[in-house]
Amino acid sequence: MNQTRPDAVRLQQVRRSFGDVEAVRGIDLVVRPGEVVAFLGPNGAGKTTTLDMVLGLGRPTSGTVQVLGLDPREAVAQGRVAAVMQSGGLLKDLTVAETVRYVRSLFTHVRDVDDVLARAGLTALADRRVGLCSGGEQQRLRFALALLSDPDLLLLDEPTTGMDVEGRRTFWSAIRDDARHGRTVMFATHYLEEADAYADRIVLVSGGRIVADGTAAEIKSRAVGRTVRATCPDVDDATVADIAALAGVEGVDVRGSSVVVHATDSDAVARHLLTRTTAHDLEIVGRGLEDAFLSLTGTDERTPA
Repeated sequence: MNQTRPDAVRLQQVRRSFGDVEAVRGIDLVVRPGEVVAFLGPNGAGKTTTLDMVLGLGRPTSGTVQVLGLDPREAVAQGRVAAVMQSGGLLKDLTVAETVRYVRSLFTHVRDVDDVLARAGLTALADRRVGLCSGGEQQRLRFALALLSDPDLLLLDEPTTGMDVEGRRTFWSAIRDDARHGRTVMFATHYLEEADAYADRIVLVSGGRIVADGTAAEIKSRAVGRTVRATCPDVDDATVADIAALAGVEGVDVRGSSVVVHATDSDAVARHLLTRTTAHDLEIVGRGLEDAFLSLTGTDERTPA
């Protein structure tokens, strides 16, 4: 008889208050096994508070939080949940390999040291003291430590902070490979391009509530309008004023000899630029994830994270 795997994360009507401040205001969220989910929102949206409850570091004021079908603290105690945080937790006088071996001794069921070092791209740095590692290298070490217990759920808080481009690419390649083998990943990041490129799903939080939940394409489709870019060498204040006066125009930016127009009626803008100005090399593109992020979160009340 086949048994259905429990949801990796299940939050039902979760609220969390700090005195008179309600940081999380009734979140319902289900994350399925093997999903890579980006958890995004502005500062003070409630992201950190929510992730803390998933890790068992805080309890909801009301509602329920389940992780892998268990109470979060039980799931963490079993080594089935691990986290990569932004800072802290490292002893600067130990080497990278010594750090991994020390933390490995705290678990019952663990992966091989060489395996996690290779997975995190740290094999060549095994004998380097942690204090001599760059910020990005220390973040990769935290990733290696999180992999030791071979967790079913991995929570990442700004995981690639301090990493160079190559380090970020290697990191996300490892994350996607793990997901293909069934590991669930939830991550918070300020790099919206990472959410766009690597997440199966984006959950957008603002004011302690979920305001959007879907694929990157679905989230971006919530940003109404398009962006029109054109080269217009002799653009002046009068030209900008005429463009800004068009129906549906939300903003006009002049960048050197280029004009960038944000509008709900891109066809009208294009006709005006091509027939009333010297514009050429015109391009019309849909709004990106950043536009959707701003439009969906820009007017909500802010609460402490």
